[in-house]
Amino acid sequence: MQTILKIIAQRLLLGLLTLLVVSVVIFVAVNLLPGDFAESILGQSATPEAVASIRRDLGLDQPLVIRYFQWLGGIMTGDLGTSFSQLNFRSAMGGAGDTGVAEQIAPRLSNTLFLAGVSASIAVPLAVFLGILAALYRNTLFDRATNVLTLSSISSPEFFMAYILILFLAVLNPILPSLSNIYPGMSFGERLDRTLLPALTLTLVVTAHMMRMTRAAIINLLASPYIEMARLKGIKPLRVIVKHAFPNALAPIINVVALNLAYLVTGVVVVEVVFVYPGIGQLFVDAVKNRDIPVVQACCLIFAAAYILLNLTADILSILSNPRLRHPK
Repeated sequence: MQTILKIIAQRLLLGLLTLLVVSVVIFVAVNLLPGDFAESILGQSATPEAVASIRRDLGLDQPLVIRYFQWLGGIMTGDLGTSFSQLNFRSAMGGAGDTGVAEQIAPRLSNTLFLAGVSASIAVPLAVFLGILAALYRNTLFDRATNVLTLSSISSPEFFMAYILILFLAVLNPILPSLSNIYPGMSFGERLDRTLLPALTLTLVVTAHMMRMTRAAIINLLASPYIEMARLKGIKPLRVIVKHAFPNALAPIINVVALNLAYLVTGVVVVEVVFVYPGIGQLFVDAVKNRDIPVVQACCLIFAAAYILLNLTADILSILSNPRLRHPK
């Protein structure tokens, strides 16, 4: 038990160190983006004095290192900063309006997590089920057809798959709405109905990875002596795979599932833009367009944290599910 706790603690510390390095990369990269927020506010009538005044009010005139540690200190206390765009709107409205980046991101992140949850609840069981059947009926017509279909879906760009689904499920056959304009106060059924089309798009994108890894992991175990013994006992092939092969193939399957769950959170930008879904991906695109540096930095950090956290979770679950990893020689 102490060995497991030690391994978990090491993985968590490594994850925190990785996140710290990523925060430096994010801050430097975002601040190197072309354009200036102060100049975009003032437009063509901007004077050097007015630009300097706005930059001074926003703290953009300070050295990059000082601004990074101020930003990092705010993150440590739960303060993600102040949105430049909302600050400008607040000034125009005479002081009204909410300017906190955290308050601006929270509902968008909740919407993205809901979309990722719906997608995962469809994609993960479907991929595992297809992977088990493909391993059971390997080298058959079903196996080849499943591989062709899944590889075709993953090879197509996300926006292309989205528009194909919109064409067939929203235009030619108006089953689902083409725009996912959800808002607070909607019932769960309405929210699910508006979210289902982008969720199906993400499902088509991520199912292939998980299905093929499930199939490969199970097939690699079918030549093992204990599988041969189970077959000699007369156990049905499906029972052999589900009860004997699948539990021992969990480690690679967990890894690929976690990677695809991370993609569902961090890779939704294109899908959210196509369906006008009010998630963090759509907010990120709008913030880049408006050169809203605090919002862009916060979105990038959330994407990185989600990716690192899910990878750490996969690493820990793989260790717990495999005795050879729990007790390395």
